[in-house]
Amino acid sequence: MTAVATEIARAPAHGRAGRLAALVLLLGAAAVTGVALGSSSMTLDRLLPALVGQGAETDRLIVWGLRAPRVLLSALAGMALALAGLLLQRATRNPLAAPTVLGISDGAALGAVGFLFLFSDSANSLTVSIYWQPVAAAVGAAVFAVLVAVLARGAGGGPVGLVLHGFALGALAKAGVTLLMIVGPVYRASQASIWLAGSVHEARWSDVVVLASLMALILPVLLILTARMDQLLVDDSSAEASGLPVRRTQALLIALAVVLTASAVSFVGAIGFVGLVAPHAARLLVGTRALPAIAASALVGAAMVVLADIVVRLAFAPLEVPTGAATALIGAPYFLFILFRTGRAHA
Repeated sequence: MTAVATEIARAPAHGRAGRLAALVLLLGAAAVTGVALGSSSMTLDRLLPALVGQGAETDRLIVWGLRAPRVLLSALAGMALALAGLLLQRATRNPLAAPTVLGISDGAALGAVGFLFLFSDSANSLTVSIYWQPVAAAVGAAVFAVLVAVLARGAGGGPVGLVLHGFALGALAKAGVTLLMIVGPVYRASQASIWLAGSVHEARWSDVVVLASLMALILPVLLILTARMDQLLVDDSSAEASGLPVRRTQALLIALAVVLTASAVSFVGAIGFVGLVAPHAARLLVGTRALPAIAASALVGAAMVVLADIVVRLAFAPLEVPTGAATALIGAPYFLFILFRTGRAHA
């Protein structure tokens, strides 16, 4: 048996389909709950007719005009961030790698707010289409991803060193976002704070369509790359011996992670730690093989953001608290645990 096959064989194949089915049910239940609950909670006898376009007009407006796009945007953003984290962890072989941890989310946020700053007029209106914003976010994310990689490689640091450079550059990006919000004019400046912590309370169907379209383009590419991702489970020498162009594959996975991060951040802001926690949870549930890991990571990430939005929506009503605050409560302690364990392993 080859080294790659040996590593893949460690994945818990038994019960994998059942665990994925359970994740689908969890996400479905979370989505229904997210549509039903809010300032005006709806019972099933009101919710079900509204979902199929019947029932009271007010119920249909609440479901399809307000809550459905919010839930769908939460799920899509969670999927994108979780998959970005999976790709980064696989490409760098670093369990600490994630868009937030490496400063990529904050770089994307800086690109998005920089776009609003550059293309807003004195009346705080955009002078170009808002749909150029994902491009600006992608540029910001790519710049910070390259900077983190170059600085970490130059310093010769291991996984912990990579994280420290990511945090430093992420703090720099946050400072840039704050500065641009202050000096303005920025289009919808009063709402621009979502790029600091992440929020879905202004979700629109147009946002859902754009993000869903981007995900539909990226997911087939990920499925094509599953064999290469499995080969990356082993060291460079073994992977190259199996015919894998390691450096090109790693660069491609990181580029896809940048695009996924930028796509999510453009519409919901820098929701933290989803890209760290979701791939780890997926690995515990379905193992390391790429195809089930992609499915499980996407489902866990989507459920995390949908549930986090429900929590902040109900716990702090009528205030709109950023969804990223809830994900940070889960992700930050877990990150510290992984950081401590990784630091001891490389001591």
